[in-house]
Amino acid sequence: MGSMVLLRSLACVLILLCSSLGAANGMYRRAGGAEGEEAGGRVAGGARGGVRSAWPGYLYTRAVGRCTPQFWSSGAEQWPNIVPQEAAVSKVFGSRSMDKYGPRLTLLEATMRTDDVGSPFVKLVKHGSAALINAYTRTGFPFDSWEVKALLLEALVSEDAAAAQAERFQQANESYLENVEWVLKMLNKYLENVEWVFGKY
Repeated sequence: MGSMVLLRSLACVLILLCSSLGAANGMYRRAGGAEGEEAGGRVAGGARGGVRSAWPGYLYTRAVGRCTPQFWSSGAEQWPNIVPQEAAVSKVFGSRSMDKYGPRLTLLEATMRTDDVGSPFVKLVKHGSAALINAYTRTGFPFDSWEVKALLLEALVSEDAAAAQAERFQQANESYLENVEWVLKMLNKYLENVEWVFGKY
């Protein structure tokens, strides 16, 4: 009798987890898929070549966590050595970014910018810099470091492209669900308990 209750509760947990992931996937297809197709398929939903267009790697939430430009510019967490605060944007993202941002703008200055309203290129470098740091420091972040660099450079071709990619970076930075690892740990613990109970019978 007790084992049936455990099996039912385990099934409920798995169904809940699968349905929430499915719902997030559906939202992503509605929000990002059409937008990527309109852009000619070059950048679909923030991923190059549509590789990640089916699943973004993050869930949509309203909580702004420890992945935003504001967080990284606050000094609350140490930056990774591979992208130090004083590194020039032109050195990190490549010489093609120098035309828009000059040779002296640092990553820290980029994340601290407050003049990004109405300026797509400023918003792009602000959220692109944060996305790059997140790619190096946050497990499961939807963009790889090389991908962030390539997408930022591709978006420099026009204001429309910059605005669209800046929005994708911003959404990834603000929506990344950091407690995914915690949920998986709790689920793993639960499964261990189920195995222990079954081992007793």
